[in-house]
Amino acid sequence: MCTMANRITLGSQNFLKVFVLTVAIWNNSQPLMENGLTTNDSHRFLATVPQKLPALTTLLDLSHNNISELLISDFSSLPKLQVLILSHNLIKFLDLSIFQYNKDLEHLDLSHNRLQTLACHPIVHLKHLDISYNHYVAIPMCPEFGKMKNLEYLGFSVRKIQQSDFRYIAPLPLKTLFLGLEDLVEYNSGNLPMFNTDTLQIILPWNSDFHVLLDLAINSTVNLELSNIQDKQINDLRTFLLHLNKNAALLHLSLSNIHCEWNDLINILQAVWKSTIQYFVISNAAHLEVPNTIHFDHTETSLKALTVKQTTFTTFFSAPTDLYRLFADMNITALTIADAGLIHMLCPSQYSSFNYLSFSNNSLTDTVFQGCDNLALLESLILQKNQLKHLAEVSLMTSYMKSLKYLDMSKNLLQYKGNGDNCNWGENLIELDLSFNMLSGSVFRCLPVRIQKLDLQSNNILNIPKDITELGSLEEVNLASNKLSDLPGCGQFRSLTLLNIEMNSVVLPSSEFYHSCQGIKELNAGHNPFKCSCELRQFINLEEQGLLKLVGWPEAYMCWYPENVRGRRLNNFHISNLTCNRTLLVSIILIASIVIAAVASFLCVRFHVPWYLKMIWQWIQVKHRIWKSKPEDMLRNVQFHAFVSYSEHDSDWVKNVLIPNLEKEDGSIQICQHERNFVAGKSILGNIIDCIEKSYKSIFVLTPNFVQSEWCHYELYFADQNLLSKDHDRLILVLLESIPTYIIPERYHKLKALMARRTYLEWPKERSKQGLFWANLRAAIQVKIPHLENDF
Repeated sequence: MCTMANRITLGSQNFLKVFVLTVAIWNNSQPLMENGLTTNDSHRFLATVPQKLPALTTLLDLSHNNISELLISDFSSLPKLQVLILSHNLIKFLDLSIFQYNKDLEHLDLSHNRLQTLACHPIVHLKHLDISYNHYVAIPMCPEFGKMKNLEYLGFSVRKIQQSDFRYIAPLPLKTLFLGLEDLVEYNSGNLPMFNTDTLQIILPWNSDFHVLLDLAINSTVNLELSNIQDKQINDLRTFLLHLNKNAALLHLSLSNIHCEWNDLINILQAVWKSTIQYFVISNAAHLEVPNTIHFDHTETSLKALTVKQTTFTTFFSAPTDLYRLFADMNITALTIADAGLIHMLCPSQYSSFNYLSFSNNSLTDTVFQGCDNLALLESLILQKNQLKHLAEVSLMTSYMKSLKYLDMSKNLLQYKGNGDNCNWGENLIELDLSFNMLSGSVFRCLPVRIQKLDLQSNNILNIPKDITELGSLEEVNLASNKLSDLPGCGQFRSLTLLNIEMNSVVLPSSEFYHSCQGIKELNAGHNPFKCSCELRQFINLEEQGLLKLVGWPEAYMCWYPENVRGRRLNNFHISNLTCNRTLLVSIILIASIVIAAVASFLCVRFHVPWYLKMIWQWIQVKHRIWKSKPEDMLRNVQFHAFVSYSEHDSDWVKNVLIPNLEKEDGSIQICQHERNFVAGKSILGNIIDCIEKSYKSIFVLTPNFVQSEWCHYELYFADQNLLSKDHDRLILVLLESIPTYIIPERYHKLKALMARRTYLEWPKERSKQGLFWANLRAAIQVKIPHLENDF
């Protein structure tokens, strides 16, 4: 028989009640948080209800305070109030009429107070009322409860039950009725009525002499949840199950906090097996020592799903084979054995109807279900938190499970370092959970080819290898909390629409990501150490342009590098297009350079800058040559500074402009001119040669007239042939007027050659430039002639 534990904590006593209360509050308050105002004043040591609460408050939480009294004025100013939580206070008396102005009140929680009396008043719209765990002895029942036709949840906990206590609430079509009877001290057989509720939750009394279960009548109840089962209550429960009306609506039975021996549990399980119950849950049945021999009738049953959790099976003094066979051969569709200490599970001895198996939080190894071909109908297998180590061996296990679609092997010790040759998965496997293992990037070589959803969170993945089998059906991948350094490409995952890569080491998305992952609609890349630079702008634009939904944007996306922007959100990081677009930057610089050059050229032409620069350069060259050649040593036979050759048509300019500007009154410069310096009686050619030889430089005044003069060409020819061979810098060309090359006769090829290869001085028409022209020309012929120096 069951042996009651010395003490059960309050948390375990009230687990069922607290769970239901939490779900009820969530279901009722969730829409209010969207459309109304939530005011949370819990855990503030309040002695009274705060004044001046927001008038639009729809959810008010005043739990865990020291409030002892409620007044009508406390809530009259809250016409929109829908949810009021007053649990865990010091309230002793309550008159429900204080809520007469709260017409929309639907949820009222007064549990865990000190209520002793309750003055009733119908609250028409109330759906949830919890007055459990107070100080009243009997159920505070009044006729007004029977008028609350909208009531869905009602919670009581009492110490005494009388036959008339439930006469007003028994007919109510409740969804959930909670009865906390653990402190029951007075009860007479037959005092429980037949409740009209979908879900009945009962915490059974400590005193096993109160046979509450024998009086429990089930008619319309679909879900029965019993807690605190002990001692004689095991027999009562078994009797209740054996006499359960075959026409009863009960489909779900949950038993929690059971303290019994193995045979007692098997008897309960066998009774459920023979009943009309379809879904059976056993939780927290402590440690059970399994005997060597187990007798169980596996014949036909109405049961579809069995769940056993927080119940450890020990086999220190027995072989575990019968235990495994007990569960393996159950002809049901769903089996869950969690947190039970299992180290193995046998393959069903015949073709099994299992389509759902869960063995989470046990000690199963890679040998489980190896070579098992009787699980062909299995669609979902949960092996979370076990001792699985070799991924390839687990894949071979699934190869016999032809219908398997979902496999959860998270929180194991799985590793894989092969190339995929030894992996053989079930052909229909489409969802695989391998999170929280020890896998590396090579796992991508050992995956089902038809996989659609893959979870690889919290492994040791550094990168995704290139040489992997194409997973063309893969739609969702979770790679969170790995060691990836960049956003991977989708080259092998062409159907990928959802990618989770948060909490990795991603600094920048790879270029392959942008090119191959255009099908992704949702990306979770938050909490990565992003480098905020030009390369990241394209990633930010994906969200801003609506091309991709970034989960957690913008709070989870921060700059990590460089240091000066660390901690800044990516949506607040801005850098100009010009800085990031190199092509645009180069184009702008090039265009600007061209514009500047054009403007500079225009200004130079406009203000004759090239001419000035040219003349200055020539002047510098002349000075340099004079300094370098030391002309004083070569001037012994020189009598003139320059010989001038010109056409007679240009004589006016030579006589009136050139010679006067070169020959100053001091006589420092002497020009040889044929009209005044040719020797009479001497041939013209002789005079020409003589003047050229006695002159330091020869100046040729070039004009179209010069070109047409045959004598001018002779002079130019002799100067070039005879004198330039001695000193290539003694010839000076002065361009008085421009000479088109086409007017130069073909026989004067010497003139064409000289004009093509020599630099000449141009006569400027503008007066402002002429000063520089004379300076350059004077500098070119300026030299100390010995016989002139002696004359002075």
